[in-house]
Amino acid sequence: MEITNQKSISYTKAGTFEETRFEKIHNVIFKDSKEPSILVAQEIADLIRAKEKQNKPCVLGLATGSSPIKVYEELVRMHKEEGLSFANVITFNLDEYYPMEQGNIQSYYYFMHEHLFNHVDILPENVNVPSGTVSSENLYQYCIDYEMKIQAVGGLDFQLLGIGRTGHIGFNEPGSHLNSGTRSITLDHITRVDAAPAFLGIENVPRKAITMGIGTVLKAKRIILLGWGGNKASILKETIEGNINSEVPATYLQNHNNTTFLIDEAAASELTRVKTPWLVTNCVWNDDLKLKAVVWLSELTNNSILKLTDKDYNNNGMSGLLTEEGTAYDLNIKMFNKLQHTITGWPGGKPDADDSNRPERASIPKKRVIIFSPHPDDDVISMGGTFDRLVEQGHEVHIAYQTSGNIAVSDEEALKFAEITQNLCPDCEETQSIINFLKIKTENDIDSVKVRQLKGLIRRSESLAATRYFGLKDEHVHFLDLPFYETGTIKKNNISIVDIDIMCDIIDTIKPHQIYAAGDLADPHGTHKVCLDSLFEALKVLKPNDYMKDCWVWLYRGAWHEWESYQIEMAVPMSPDQVLRKRHAIFYHQSQKDGVMFQGGDSREFWVRAEDRNRLTAKKYNDLGLADYAAIEAFKRYHF
Repeated sequence: MEITNQKSISYTKAGTFEETRFEKIHNVIFKDSKEPSILVAQEIADLIRAKEKQNKPCVLGLATGSSPIKVYEELVRMHKEEGLSFANVITFNLDEYYPMEQGNIQSYYYFMHEHLFNHVDILPENVNVPSGTVSSENLYQYCIDYEMKIQAVGGLDFQLLGIGRTGHIGFNEPGSHLNSGTRSITLDHITRVDAAPAFLGIENVPRKAITMGIGTVLKAKRIILLGWGGNKASILKETIEGNINSEVPATYLQNHNNTTFLIDEAAASELTRVKTPWLVTNCVWNDDLKLKAVVWLSELTNNSILKLTDKDYNNNGMSGLLTEEGTAYDLNIKMFNKLQHTITGWPGGKPDADDSNRPERASIPKKRVIIFSPHPDDDVISMGGTFDRLVEQGHEVHIAYQTSGNIAVSDEEALKFAEITQNLCPDCEETQSIINFLKIKTENDIDSVKVRQLKGLIRRSESLAATRYFGLKDEHVHFLDLPFYETGTIKKNNISIVDIDIMCDIIDTIKPHQIYAAGDLADPHGTHKVCLDSLFEALKVLKPNDYMKDCWVWLYRGAWHEWESYQIEMAVPMSPDQVLRKRHAIFYHQSQKDGVMFQGGDSREFWVRAEDRNRLTAKKYNDLGLADYAAIEAFKRYHF
């Protein structure tokens, strides 16, 4: 695919686009989701206008979920600012949960009106979303009628898709047939797990749905599939490079002659041409790519780096690298030393030490440090050992919790605290109103302000307990409560100037030498990304200030994913005792310990997954031939 400018797209004909012998579907990789979302919206707008000139309806197949939200935002903007009319548009949504009331905030009917239909001039009679209220005895005929209605208007001119971790498109789960039409279907367990955060628990996720079929989708004249985030990387590789297989329904798209996948860098990370480009083409071997290749070869051959041979390199597509470097011996030592120099027990820098081979500076012996934590437990989950070490080594450490995290506190937990408070203060009317609200609350009710405040206070008290355990002064713990988060629902507002100003204020007040921030963007409801974006925007504003010249930014992961070995620029080892201290700090977050509401696709508790990941990082270092540690927390530097 060739991008001719920001507002138009030129597509190479299907069958001539493949950049590698591995790929079977046209795909284009972007840095993030913003630009491709705008480009897709522009293609849809161009199609609408072209059909309007022909005095024909424009028939759109639409998707729900997080992937197309920015597309819909741009379409709404074009309607309001550029006069794009939807008067000639007929829409058919892919799917809907069953059973499901239209007014339920988890329904796709609600989603589409919230994100698109309520903001444009589409005729209500032209909006088609499968009904989640049709009776079971009429469901079969209803699905046939939905299919016939699509055919009656000439079929789909354009179909927008996302992709699930099972490879489903729409709700066409594994096992779906190539010729399937609109029908009811039982949802895969993984699909329900992924939907669980929105429903506040998997037990609330419907087990069935209505979906357009694979055959229906493949009849669309044009198909675009959107894939964002590292949690989609594995299934996208399987879809783009694998064989057509009913167990991965999205692979059927290989048979469509006008399909394009638009994916971001994280979602593309497992594609052969991205992960191991030396298997595809001649490479320009910079130091980062060399390290990536050597680590990959070490893992592939189950040999430590220093044991790799010329034959290993030549047999695995890296003869060009070997020619450039001379011998495997020289290259191995170079890459081994590069990894060795990432390891430090002094994350704030070791005073009066030679720091030429250390990741942090010794020139500022006592650093001012801000640890930004998107939720009130990400700090201890993702970098609890490093946090503990920074305090122990005498740095001025500040923790800044970016959001209240109130939505992650269950109603049962809030009710428990409210009833305790009522027993202590029987005449407190506010407490009684909270109890009354929680006892009659339905699944469509948004928490009242007072309930959100109570849930936020629960998270605050847990955070203070954990930070005190590490010896941090209360005055060094900051609760930012960024406004974008305070909606009372899973759906958050876009980042605003107010959010950025709050971030700027705390950085400008502390004037840090180090900032730690969450670079783990796989959280199931997107808060980490918005929090990271707010930091990046604040850094742009503050960069001209003199004190920012001494400020380094380190990104941590660990709640859902960890940095790959070749990406790590600072590795902080932990002893068994330090692992236990980190575990105890996590335990102070009791409201998140058992039956946590936002676990993503990992059923382990956060303290277990954190320990497993830290242990695995240490094992990977050891397997590469480096020292054997109990656990390692990993960081990558962000240059601004």
